[in-house]
Amino acid sequence: MSAARKNKSNREDYLRMYRQMVRIRAFEDNANQLYLSAKMPGLTHMYSGQEAVAVGICEALTPDDKITSTHRGHGHCVAKGAEFKEMFCELLGKEEGYCRGKGGSMHIADQANGNLGANAIVGGSMGIATGAALSAKRLGKNDVTVCFFGDGATAQGLLYEVMNMAALWNLPVIYACENNGYSEYTRTDEIAAGSITARAEAFGIESHQVDGQDVLAVNKLATDLVARARKGEGPFFVELMTYRYHGHHVGDINRDYYRPKDEEAEWKKNRDPITNFGKWLETQKIATADELVGINNEIKAEAEAAVAYAEKAPYPSVKEVDMHVFASNAA
Repeated sequence: MSAARKNKSNREDYLRMYRQMVRIRAFEDNANQLYLSAKMPGLTHMYSGQEAVAVGICEALTPDDKITSTHRGHGHCVAKGAEFKEMFCELLGKEEGYCRGKGGSMHIADQANGNLGANAIVGGSMGIATGAALSAKRLGKNDVTVCFFGDGATAQGLLYEVMNMAALWNLPVIYACENNGYSEYTRTDEIAAGSITARAEAFGIESHQVDGQDVLAVNKLATDLVARARKGEGPFFVELMTYRYHGHHVGDINRDYYRPKDEEAEWKKNRDPITNFGKWLETQKIATADELVGINNEIKAEAEAAVAYAEKAPYPSVKEVDMHVFASNAA
């Protein structure tokens, strides 16, 4: 590949990563407003602040590669290729949603893009991800699976059962722990003794820690580990140091009792993954400030249009109440 073509490819890759992070932020901003205006049923958990993790990792994957998500899963869904209209329809319970409006925020899935689904159970998708990796290996496929989970989920026994299996069978799975500093309303260092990466190392799993606010650092590591997993060198474990801007869920507004406001302000001002990557794109002369503003405005308009579409979209027919529900033929 010529240097000129490589640079062009890099530019396109960089701008796509920037756009994807902006798309996640725009989706979350609109989802939050839908909740505050009482248009969206149930709770949702914002991913704002953690965009570099989902984008950095998913940009290293193909559509055939699989991911499993969490209760804070919108970012993973967008990063893996989901569209705004179908996502907002799902959040509003409309039939055009990815799960025909039956999954909502915490159970959204997009199988066409390899997203096996969000999971409201903490750590609940760890077995699904490991099973997907086992399936790929047994069937001779080239797929890699990434299992996203939070720091609080490292207290779940399932993680240790599946890491043991994955290590024994050299499965093509990457366990991606998004350490945003808090397990619901408690600081991570108050609930997790010792090193998080050491938990995987105990099973002989190669482990890494990376700045989850640096999309290039995340993508570089993910690209390397995904390639190695395809060669049969997995599994791997990654701890991504990041931060959530909102509370545990959209109703968690008054957070002073467990998290200081100046801490939140510091992360937003100096560690924002989108702002900092945008500055880097400018310094590298990959994009101008005006071009980045144009991208932001374009995506903001796209998200708002998708919300308007979803609000007018029809609900599922009552005839669908038993669709996709397992029923036994036994008497």
